[in-house]
Amino acid sequence: MSTPHFPLAIIGGGLGGLTAARVLHVHGIEAAVFEAEASAASRTQGGMLDIHVENGQKALQAAGLHEGFRRIVREGGQALRLLGPDGTVHVAEEDDGSGGRPEVDRGDLRDLLLGSLPDGTVHWGRKVTGARPLDDGRHEVAFADGRVLTTDLLIGADGAWSRIRPLLSDARPAYTGISFVEADLFEAETRHPRGAALVGGGFFLALGDERGLLAHRETDGSLHTYAALKTEEGWLDAVDFTDPAAAKAAVLAHFDGWDEDLRGLVAEADRLAPRRVHALPVGHRWDRAPGVTLLGDAAHLMSPFAGEGANLAMFDGSELALALAAHPGDTEAALAAYEAALFPRGEASAAESATALEMMFGERGLERTVAFFSSGPAAH
Repeated sequence: MSTPHFPLAIIGGGLGGLTAARVLHVHGIEAAVFEAEASAASRTQGGMLDIHVENGQKALQAAGLHEGFRRIVREGGQALRLLGPDGTVHVAEEDDGSGGRPEVDRGDLRDLLLGSLPDGTVHWGRKVTGARPLDDGRHEVAFADGRVLTTDLLIGADGAWSRIRPLLSDARPAYTGISFVEADLFEAETRHPRGAALVGGGFFLALGDERGLLAHRETDGSLHTYAALKTEEGWLDAVDFTDPAAAKAAVLAHFDGWDEDLRGLVAEADRLAPRRVHALPVGHRWDRAPGVTLLGDAAHLMSPFAGEGANLAMFDGSELALALAAHPGDTEAALAAYEAALFPRGEASAAESATALEMMFGERGLERTVAFFSSGPAAH
């Protein structure tokens, strides 16, 4: 059998890859998206995202989806509460509707993008194992199921542990020094009323002693919480997450002396899951190579503390698509123009994320973060 060929292949069906495919479709350019997940419904996408007016929303406008986006915005999601370990509220901002970072459910946003693409655009269950250059800028991509394809333009939108990145760069994500233990508290209003009252309707943050609790309310009424700890990389390996009581005790040992309602965001959790926070080097870039580029976390993975990851992935996707549409017949000129803007954009946000991590989890993290949020809306 002959190897199937696709003129333009996007590896990764996350927000960035789907935005690229949608904006290309708007401009009459066909793309094929290859996603490791078995189907659109194979796992919950989870998590609330604040979509920024200067990048994420611009991408949705380029995709012709801004009206659909406004329909899935969760009202009240831009509220903010910042507490200390003793439960004292240091910053409280209500959502008056005037902010530039409305919140949506990641799954709803992904569904909006998927629904805007022609049937068959996304090829599900296609886990990439590697890629190699051929001649004339073409590439061959191999999948775990034994299938291969060739493509004229290969776009790596496959996240932190990208299989496409090694074609361009030897860089690998490094541990940032912060580990998360994610917790879900389901049916918060009825089953966890103290936690629901504590978190409120928007983004919640409690900081002190180089650690923190971050939380927000999901559209399904649950609370999603992150216990953030400054620990050595192997700490999570010593915790038995198959034993919820033991895992909770291990996490709560780091929050001794904290307010009991704050501790309840872990103690009352219905589910716990570990996650290390990794990042690529600030200023990650590569030399132009024919027929391949990266977007989103594959290009500039950063810690989540500037809230830019999803926004940048979508903006990268739209900017790449617009560059290709603006340079018909000259892919290399399009990629050169895209990367010339991508690198400084990614570097600025990665530096902002690294600075925010150090501010929140360094010495006097609470005081410094209070000062940041008290310096006016332009700061955040």
